[in-house]
Amino acid sequence: MKVLIVDDDRTLADIIAFTFKREGFEVILAEDGEKAYQSWKNDNPDLIILDVNIPKVDGFSVCKRIREQSDIPIILLTVRSDEEDILGGFSIGADDYITKPFSPRQLMARVKAVLRRSKKKAPVTTRNWGKISLNLNRYELQINNNSPIQLSGLELRLMDCLMINIGQIVTAEIIIDHVWGSQGGDMDMVRQLVHRLRVKIEKNSVNQVFINNVPGLGYELLQNETD
Repeated sequence: MKVLIVDDDRTLADIIAFTFKREGFEVILAEDGEKAYQSWKNDNPDLIILDVNIPKVDGFSVCKRIREQSDIPIILLTVRSDEEDILGGFSIGADDYITKPFSPRQLMARVKAVLRRSKKKAPVTTRNWGKISLNLNRYELQINNNSPIQLSGLELRLMDCLMINIGQIVTAEIIIDHVWGSQGGDMDMVRQLVHRLRVKIEKNSVNQVFINNVPGLGYELLQNETD
């Protein structure tokens, strides 16, 4: 199991990392909010330990952004013990909230409780819509039971974004946030990526599935319902 630990206090982060490694976890470290979000997207952790007071993007913002896209367990760490701060953390989707200082035993007890509760929610590994099945683990797109189409990481995230927003027009801004995050993209990058994915889809689906460009608004995923 993999844990992402986000804290700009390297001494504390190393202590927490040692505690998790001793329990058999694989550890990923990040020291600011931007790196935390990218590590979540790129490294696919099973759990996030997230300090609230981190540089660039604060922990509350990172938690809220990730929670909009994922049910991954998130435990917030903070020196703040005010009730409003704690309730605010839960309101944006945190699974637990631990105030500093804390003992390694306390942290692991809370982690195990959160993981037990999270097992009730199966992680999303595939998205399905009509003729389309997207395997997020294997980076594969299958259309109408044809041979799977292998996607790059960027193409996978673009397809995932379109499938999450089925029935809606997805703006370039939403695509940039979902695909590139804090690293940032631009309109030209979106157009090029849409073109690459569109070529793969239309080559393999024979016009059954296509990405429609809505001028001035964005993109939408459509499929021909006729066989």
